[in-house]
Amino acid sequence: MEISGNTAFYAGLSTIQTGQNRVDQASGQIANNTIERSVTSQSSEIQVDRLRAVDRSQQSDLASNMVEMSQGKLQVELGVKVAKASDEMLGTLIDTFA
Repeated sequence: MEISGNTAFYAGLSTIQTGQNRVDQASGQIANNTIERSVTSQSSEIQVDRLRAVDRSQQSDLASNMVEMSQGKLQVELGVKVAKASDEMLGTLIDTFA
């Protein structure tokens, strides 16, 4: 009997990894916004305008990043449940009597 890599267990692991990536990206965005705000308070207006012009298209607000982090957390939790359920089912489908 061959067990392929396309099982629910691997789908669960993939979901965990995707959720972790989502949390990493959102937390990075929050950190960047925090750094930008601290630079704003310490820099002149000309320097601030230059910094904002570099990545204006990538700015997002804090609320949407918090939502992304929450979604990533839920995605990881659900991936763990899928992987765990798959692991438990594998033990019931394959009898390994010695």
